[in-house]
Amino acid sequence: MGTRKFIGSFTQQEPLTEAAIDAAAAILRSGRLHRYNLMPGELGEVALLEREFAAWQGSRYCLAVASGGQAIQLSLRAAGVEPDDLVLTNAFTLAPVPGAIHAVGARPVLVEVDEDIRLDFHDLARKAETSGARFLLLSHMRGHLCDMGRLAVLAAQLELTVIEDCAHTMGATWNGIRSGSFGLAGCFSTQTYKHMNSGEGGLLTSDDPGFMARATILSGSYMHYGRHGAGPNPEHFAEPRYEMANMSARMDALRAAILRPQITLLDGNVARWNRRYAAVAAELARSNRIVLPIRPKAEGMVGSSIQFRVLDLGETGCHEVVERVGLRGVELKWFGCAEPEGFTSAHRSWRYVDPQQLPRTDRVLATLFDMRLPLTFSQEDCSLIGRIICEEVGEVRR
Repeated sequence: MGTRKFIGSFTQQEPLTEAAIDAAAAILRSGRLHRYNLMPGELGEVALLEREFAAWQGSRYCLAVASGGQAIQLSLRAAGVEPDDLVLTNAFTLAPVPGAIHAVGARPVLVEVDEDIRLDFHDLARKAETSGARFLLLSHMRGHLCDMGRLAVLAAQLELTVIEDCAHTMGATWNGIRSGSFGLAGCFSTQTYKHMNSGEGGLLTSDDPGFMARATILSGSYMHYGRHGAGPNPEHFAEPRYEMANMSARMDALRAAILRPQITLLDGNVARWNRRYAAVAAELARSNRIVLPIRPKAEGMVGSSIQFRVLDLGETGCHEVVERVGLRGVELKWFGCAEPEGFTSAHRSWRYVDPQQLPRTDRVLATLFDMRLPLTFSQEDCSLIGRIICEEVGEVRR
């Protein structure tokens, strides 16, 4: 076994640009942080962010909110999800996804994932038909897009309204079309560990004016919806302004000011993440024990994290690998752990969700490791990390 250690932080992000810092300072000096605290005729940072992100995403409308989880909750409500409705979603996802379903009073129906940690279409069809669920909250968990063309056909056949959780796929594509463009709405996160960084924050996109009008009122616009930079025309608010509750989920001007300069960096950063992913993957692929998820040709991925499976370790072996690589400076997460740790949990820990039998997902998660790839790592760092993992797993060269 090797002895070389990696010295670096898996949670350290790149600093914000001077343009973002200057924009934030200007907002702080003004004292006007609320999105609607504007001078006559002034559009404001949040509205400008909405306009610019909609243009980048290729969507008609965009709404900036307090978090990615709030974007999902607002989407579910605006789509018509009601208390006790059943909502289909991936069994492999992070807790805010079933949490958002629970928060609107609905009940998650968990759908199995396959060996490449993508949605199992056969289980989706079976559970949609047996449950009668009308909504699918599709989580592109850890950046893995399922076959979106096939999904669109299946969703139409099953009469499912699709909402995409794109927290891990901002900038990813399927056959050249950006994630978040395949269903009624796309929900994005700008939390620090995502692809744009405002600490917390969320963006909601859609081409449907009625849906977006409802979401805007829900977000807490009061009667200021006309001040939005990428919202529908006023006539679409005629009924929603009376029917939708105010959920006070607005984004503030400070976070919007920080985010706007980051939009222009997104496409370049996607390429940078993918180079780091490729460096780790090239090392992991040398081991006969390590299995990487297949990345389909149609998928334009964002490799800001990497996942792999080791099929023959068992529970004790998985714990030992996490411990050994940790001693060499590499932070691995293991989704088979019986107890939730940090940001990582599995469906067995979500006691607000009805217990469900998910044997295929459980088999996959029992062998699944996960690791962040921040842009503060160099490609050489990523190669070293890959070699350390191989050495501690017990590398067999191909």
